[in-house]
Amino acid sequence: MKRAWLIVAIILILLIIGVGVYLLIINLTPQVEENEILPEEEISDEQMRQTIVTLYYQDKETNELVAEARSIDVKQLLTDPYTVLVNLLLEEPKNEALKSAIPSGTRVLKAELKGDTVYVDLSKEFIDNHTGEEKEENATIYSIVDTLTELNEVNSVKILVEGKEDAEFKNGKTALKDIFVKSSK
Repeated sequence: MKRAWLIVAIILILLIIGVGVYLLIINLTPQVEENEILPEEEISDEQMRQTIVTLYYQDKETNELVAEARSIDVKQLLTDPYTVLVNLLLEEPKNEALKSAIPSGTRVLKAELKGDTVYVDLSKEFIDNHTGEEKEENATIYSIVDTLTELNEVNSVKILVEGKEDAEFKNGKTALKDIFVKSSK
């Protein structure tokens, strides 16, 4: 009988030691906390569709071109991104210190990509409503060119007026017969 009690005692001691070792291992093992990261604000479907485009407007004081970032719906750019961007240039900029370099009344008749050049056909108001100063004319041209060449697929821009490839501004100093590339600033 003593022997049975001895075996039971040894089993109990081994069981207590086993439980102690198990608890020690659990306490010594680093615990990984699973913290769920919650955004402070849920992102709406509308926000997910937004993209930033860079538009070049004229500074009202210096007449230099200045980039303005604009957030727009990606869906607007899917079918005809070139027309959309030039039409945005026709609108007033968000920054009050800037102005559109494109004469008022100008309309985009057509804009299409051929190779890596965008051909932009504008209405006659592009020339008729222009002030006629050479610096202003260059700002007008490069407002369009610099904006469109922000797109990866565009390296140059050809400006047409009422379908004519060799149009020129009223003073005759600035012709539109060339293909224009992004200004180097």
